[in-house]
Amino acid sequence: MPPKKSITLTEAELRLMKILWQRGESAVTDLVAAMPDGETLAYNSVLTTVRILEQKGYVDHRQEGRAFVYRACVAEHEASRSEVKHVLSRFFGNSRERLLLSLLGDGEISPQELQRLREAINSAAEDGLEGA
Repeated sequence: MPPKKSITLTEAELRLMKILWQRGESAVTDLVAAMPDGETLAYNSVLTTVRILEQKGYVDHRQEGRAFVYRACVAEHEASRSEVKHVLSRFFGNSRERLLLSLLGDGEISPQELQRLREAINSAAEDGLEGA
């Protein structure tokens, strides 16, 4: 049985998506040239990865002369939200509370981050009361 297709992004796919989100439309040669220092990929690797991204629905293309020009068709915030939902489902049984407690329990949260979280929780609670 073939492995199940994943809708999440691999590290290589995410690197290319970040370039597309930043640059906009790009040919494969542009993507190869835009790779950060120390993270170079061969043309064929980028082409294969961008085709996988197209199959997953993250990018589409148009033809310009002989070249295909690719563009992101999923916004960065949508992709990040999808990834968080995936982690929430897989590891935390769709419990936002368990996810947040896990983040708080790692001991690496700064007082500033904790304050921003408090403010976000208070704001969400106020918004929830207004909608009731």
